[in-house]
Amino acid sequence: MATTASLSPLARTAYRWSQNLRLSWFSAQYALTQRFSDSVPLPEHLKAAMPSSRLLTADRAQLFERDLQNIEAGYYRLPHDLIESPVAALRQSIAYFNDLPNVNRRRRGEAGTEVATDAAEGFPDYYRRAFHHQTDGYLSEKSARLYDYQVEILFGGAADAMRRQALVPIHDFLRDRRIADCRLIDIACGTGRFLTFVKDNYPRLPVTALDISPYYVAEARRNLAPWSRVEFVEAAIESADLPAARYDIATCIYLFHELPADLHAAAARAIARALKPGALFVLVDSLQLGDRPGYDALLESFPLAFHEPYYADYLRRDLVPVFAAAGLAMERVELAYLSRVMVLRKAD
Repeated sequence: MATTASLSPLARTAYRWSQNLRLSWFSAQYALTQRFSDSVPLPEHLKAAMPSSRLLTADRAQLFERDLQNIEAGYYRLPHDLIESPVAALRQSIAYFNDLPNVNRRRRGEAGTEVATDAAEGFPDYYRRAFHHQTDGYLSEKSARLYDYQVEILFGGAADAMRRQALVPIHDFLRDRRIADCRLIDIACGTGRFLTFVKDNYPRLPVTALDISPYYVAEARRNLAPWSRVEFVEAAIESADLPAARYDIATCIYLFHELPADLHAAAARAIARALKPGALFVLVDSLQLGDRPGYDALLESFPLAFHEPYYADYLRRDLVPVFAAAGLAMERVELAYLSRVMVLRKAD
């Protein structure tokens, strides 16, 4: 379980050094991406209201400081891969930039905007999309291998730190419970990246990794191989055949903005059904309009630059009544850079 001991000066310095290096690396990768990509035309009212790079950099730094404070407070450990392999980062960078011309062709509409491969057969229509203009959408091994790196470039190296904010309510929930007797399910687990942080902090906690993409489940298996007590389910949450009242905790990282609005209620009901009475649900997703008004133009421009077919609806969607109707009460909402962390509870 996460320790309550404070960090040594050396560990604190190592964290700050590693995160500054991370920010610099991914910010440079983003700048190169912009250089080698066609600019996306934006309406004048959005261009005029975009947040400054100085504001974005300052807010990212604030997120990293919050991350460090959480570690100092014992909410979770230092990241298990605090010092990443330069060789691995370089290989990921090469793979990413090799694929960038394909992304740019899709952005220009030259290669089709949706997934047209045989792999798309059998999946729901809403999922057969080339989200973020990724090659094969979420339906190939190549996509799964590139995804985490692409997302970190998009967020300037802040994606992991935003994900880790979900560990705080998990810590509070598990603090007075026998961890081995609890169960957690991560819905739309993707590559299993968030679950690596969960398992590093709670190795005896049984977890379930659920995702609709077999390619991402396979990548999650690879990433979670160092830990035991992990099971995998290939399913969409809205139609998953999960045991009722099995889980004490459910987490969901960046799913709802990629679901059509008419599936939000079905997904919420499925999550609530799988949870025990009094269970915890932590949802991390994009900011919505009005959360931070200075960022509204950036949020509205996102689906114009990146293929996000349901994002505009999500920005204006009040999720509180959706979850309330499913029996999940919103306890609090906290903002973490470009994300919102929603903490909900199923009624006893």
